[in-house]
Amino acid sequence: MGKKKETITIYDVAREAGVSMATVSRVVNGNPNVKPVTRKKVLETIRRMGYRPNAVARGLASKKTTTVGVVIPDISYAFFAELTRGIEDIANMYHYNIILCNSDLKKEKEMQLIEALLEKQVDGLLFLGGEVTEEHREIFSGAQVPIVLAATHDEVDKDRPYVTIDQVQAAKEATGILIREGHKRIGLLGGPLTDPIIGFPRYQGYKEALEEEGIPFNENWVRLGNYRYNSGLEAAKELLGMVDAPTAIFAVNDEMAVGAIHAVQDRGLDVPKDVSVMGFDNIPLASQVRPLLSTVAVPMYDIGAVAMRLLTKYMNDETIEENQVVLPYRLELADSTRLKEL
Repeated sequence: MGKKKETITIYDVAREAGVSMATVSRVVNGNPNVKPVTRKKVLETIRRMGYRPNAVARGLASKKTTTVGVVIPDISYAFFAELTRGIEDIANMYHYNIILCNSDLKKEKEMQLIEALLEKQVDGLLFLGGEVTEEHREIFSGAQVPIVLAATHDEVDKDRPYVTIDQVQAAKEATGILIREGHKRIGLLGGPLTDPIIGFPRYQGYKEALEEEGIPFNENWVRLGNYRYNSGLEAAKELLGMVDAPTAIFAVNDEMAVGAIHAVQDRGLDVPKDVSVMGFDNIPLASQVRPLLSTVAVPMYDIGAVAMRLLTKYMNDETIEENQVVLPYRLELADSTRLKEL
């Protein structure tokens, strides 16, 4: 391993270029009050010497680090990967750096990450897609920086800023597609009902759709999984093995829906001729499976982008007209359902 190079300081650059440290500072920070010839000479010196401004020192001086912390529950899931793209694009536009932390769906790790980010003096924090508990509220209330929720909301603190969609209504409309096809036996592949962000709201929307159409709710047609492909595959196999098996399946996310499609096909049945399947999220997988998956298209990128823009407004003391944003979604009907148009 090579020896660590000696750190080049602003003093070294100033001495080499034959200018004051104040002039170097003005060039580095983009101050226009520098002669073009001088600016060129300083920039050439910076490049030649490999000088890098000390972001920590600049942060201490300005009391800003131009850094935003982002806590994400599971970066391996395409939903959050796309959401993070939206965050990063807007962060770059407003010259903020991102510290992205993955909690692996572990609450203890999540709390540690939030504390660590706040200790690093981030200018703001984005909390993605997880349940906001009393422990979260305790940390959030003590934070000296703005915090915005993305793809989640706080059930207790009704004033906390967030950007999301109406999960219940979206699930209700998705189930309604299957009802409009004439199905009476509609199975649900759900998430944990203890999950107030996705699992329970989408279950609630499913139930409301049945109730409004006078279709009896049958608990035997409900199977709960962990949002992953294998849990959808196994749960759908259980449903399809019943004597009064569902003729349609609504899965609360696309991974489980694809598992359901394969379970139907493994039994020698056809989707959607024998069993219709509806997903939720519209991740890339929805367009990669055959038949193409009908799903709820969630504006994942937009949720991230709008949440980041909202956070920049808080960090820069801009006027905020609305701090709780519910974005529109759409139903993307494809080949896994008989209904192709709304």
